[in-house]
Amino acid sequence: MKLIVAEPGHFHAALLQKQMYPGLDRRVSVYAQVGLDAIEYINRIAGFNARAANPTDWDLDVHFSANPMEELVRDRAVVDFGPSVDVVVFAGRNRGKIDGILRALEGGFHVLADKPWIIESADLPKLERALFVAAERGLAAYDIMTERYEVTSELQREFVSDAAVFGELETGSTAQPAISLFSAHHIIKSVAGAPLRRPAWFFDTDVQGEGLSDVGTHLVDLAQWTAFPNLAIDFGADIQILEGRRWPLTLSAAQLKTITGQSSYAAGLDYPCNNSVDYLLCGAHIRIEVVWKWEAPPGVGDIYTARFRGSKTIVDLRQGAEQNHKPELYIAPLSAAWRAEVFAAARRRIAELQARWPGLDAVESGGELRLSIPEEFRVGHEAHFAQVANRFFEYVSAPDAMPKWERPCMMAKYFVSTKGVDAGRNGSLSPAP
Repeated sequence: MKLIVAEPGHFHAALLQKQMYPGLDRRVSVYAQVGLDAIEYINRIAGFNARAANPTDWDLDVHFSANPMEELVRDRAVVDFGPSVDVVVFAGRNRGKIDGILRALEGGFHVLADKPWIIESADLPKLERALFVAAERGLAAYDIMTERYEVTSELQREFVSDAAVFGELETGSTAQPAISLFSAHHIIKSVAGAPLRRPAWFFDTDVQGEGLSDVGTHLVDLAQWTAFPNLAIDFGADIQILEGRRWPLTLSAAQLKTITGQSSYAAGLDYPCNNSVDYLLCGAHIRIEVVWKWEAPPGVGDIYTARFRGSKTIVDLRQGAEQNHKPELYIAPLSAAWRAEVFAAARRRIAELQARWPGLDAVESGGELRLSIPEEFRVGHEAHFAQVANRFFEYVSAPDAMPKWERPCMMAKYFVSTKGVDAGRNGSLSPAP
């Protein structure tokens, strides 16, 4: 396989190349406009190649152009690449990304693209067209859902799917949703051991999207992937948006200068990046909330919590001070009357899961079970990119191996993330809670 990176503008483009892959050519073609986005990407790859421990061996063939996608498609038409399979990676500015994806698929490329593919509901038909083209031509088209590979998310899915432990998913209400997911991200962070520099366009929601339409796609994905595994969701029939809300993160001119490295900011910015949405999925009430903060306290990273309410049990992912700011999974029976039954079923399931996660255990405390997860399985966010890439390369080799529910569920995911933003925009910009 040959990798082609199109207009890298997000650090996720480089994280896909944090390691080498069997069967993937070390020479990578890069098509980009001249600018800081491309320079940041090239510097990260150079850093991976130069590191002392387990260095990579990438060779970059860089093409600078005012219209990178035009040159990419033209080169494929006139250059003999030999008996290779070409994969285009997109991880850059979100607005217009779907146009590049569609162009690549129509040109015969497989596509691995960072989320989000779209940031506004008007582009849902383009997304539908892209997925149709991929299916029609036998191409793999996949978005980078790294959070599916977090061990706590995988285990939460296992226990929500176990009727002996969880029961049936409750319907819930807007006051007490059946599924509640929350994430907090931070403007200031380190990536691959170095402070992150964000481009100025990151703070333009017309380019980057709001929180729900950007990082919120992970939460929407996890809600349906966990509670309705293997279900081909029909976004037109199975989803109803109820209410959306949005509010800003206020950034000073000094903060904007610090994170972008640009000194042209004369004033601060009310960055409208925070969202919540309430919606129905197959009759179940779901609430998703996405917030951005300036900087995490020492020792604290991005936060993700997820609560799934069953008829027997709440399967609860928590990440607070009590958990030392690490994600921890709890099984909390709704009634003391069936606690022994639920705990026995949970321990049976843990024994079955030992084949995949050796050493997995549970500790009983306060009427609930906390899963004890060996540290070797907590590989971290950056390592998940290689896990996604390896799965994608399997689909490139055998496109029919991709589960049939992936494409309709992708449409459902982006329907919620974009229509949820629409619902918030229909009201006024709310004050921060």
